Amino acid sequence: MTRKTLIALLVAVLVPLAARAEADKKTERLWKAKCASCHGADGKGQTDQGQKMGIADYTDPAWQKAHSDAQVKSGIEGGVTREKAGKKQEMDPFKDKLDPAQIDSLVAYVKSLK
Repeated sequence: MTRKTLIALLVAVLVPLAARAEADKKTERLWKAKCASCHGADGKGQTDQGQKMGIADYTDPAWQKAHSDAQVKSGIEGGVTREKAGKKQEMDPFKDKLDPAQIDSLVAYVKSLK
């Protein structure tokens, strides 16, 4: 393999990784800004508000298995209004507050917490 080929190969591999890392950092900032106050920075729902509403632990394998990407997306887009185990759970919809790419990145983020 020539040096030129090796450099081209490294660029082809590293540039997408750098772009994905930046996207991941943006998603992490978005999570912290929009979601972490209730769901926790770690997704465990152990914040004051999360405990008050009985928010699920997104790191729990059983929760992850029981909730598809489509279900997570629906919750983010449409919000949540329900009572579970005697606790009122409410989350505003984000469909008109976030663009589709941001919503998709949050879905991927939630699913990565497993």
